[in-house]
Amino acid sequence: MALSRALRCCQRIFSWIPVIIISSVVLWSYYAYVFELCFVVYLSIFHVCFIMFCWTYWKAIFTPPATPSKKFHLSYSDKERYELEERPDVQKQILADIAKKLPIFTRAQSGAIRFCDRCQVIKPDRCHHCSVCETCILKMDHHCPWVNNCVGFSNYKFFLLFLSYSMIYCVFVASTVFQYFLKFWVGDLPNGPAKFHVLFLLFVALMFFVSLMFLFGYHCWLVAKNRSTLEAFSAPVFQNGPDRNGFNVGLNRNLQQVFGEDRKLWFIPVFTSQGDGHYFPLRTLRESENPLLGSEGKWMEDGGSDEESAGSSPVIIIRRMHFKIFTFF
Repeated sequence: MALSRALRCCQRIFSWIPVIIISSVVLWSYYAYVFELCFVVYLSIFHVCFIMFCWTYWKAIFTPPATPSKKFHLSYSDKERYELEERPDVQKQILADIAKKLPIFTRAQSGAIRFCDRCQVIKPDRCHHCSVCETCILKMDHHCPWVNNCVGFSNYKFFLLFLSYSMIYCVFVASTVFQYFLKFWVGDLPNGPAKFHVLFLLFVALMFFVSLMFLFGYHCWLVAKNRSTLEAFSAPVFQNGPDRNGFNVGLNRNLQQVFGEDRKLWFIPVFTSQGDGHYFPLRTLRESENPLLGSEGKWMEDGGSDEESAGSSPVIIIRRMHFKIFTFF
């Protein structure tokens, strides 16, 4: 046990090494650009790029990944009934009965309800267990070592903005340093530490820009298709089978799910993503066709307390919702 704790502690310490490397490179670039080269004309624009990069990087690192709410955790009685049952088919049926009250459409490869034995939680759509974070993450995309955090519903926008502002930062540094690199190449630049900084600033900026360009382009394609990295490699399974485009509801709505409806806030690292990460509209099922899932607020209203949910069958809940929608219209 003590050895396991020591290994975990070492793993957590070493996981910060990529973040330290990136931070060191950025701080060095700031020192070289501002204090060694001192391009006065460009300093105002440089600081805007630098601040936005640091802001988005900070948000991507320190925004806690969202986890499933208590509604998706088994109650004490359900957990006891599930653990005491030894027959796999009966266990699957227990989970299926519980999931009828939840906005869940995706299934495991076997067709069963997706359940995490480690977290003891019924997985919402697009939720996956991260072995590094040791918890289930809502709309998990991937675990990124460069931010030492799980990229998912709560910080995916920040991660995309981090990539975009990193590219802008690299392009600006490379473009403004390039003229001095030409002087260095022809021998017009005087000897001194500035020669070293010019050479390596251009090299590092171009190297990071090329790698970021491919990564950012790939994630732009994922956003346009409304897929996560995990879903791009393994299509989500629905009741009718696997479908890579199951959550694709059109380019405009796909963008709004990540960046929100207010376009003025799209490029600012504040949380504006739609929903709470537990339910996502489907391409093949309109929200109005299933009243239990048609409104997040109505779903929460019907599941306002565990006692009420335990005492109401799914059929009664659906009938109540039909009545509410009918009276509303």
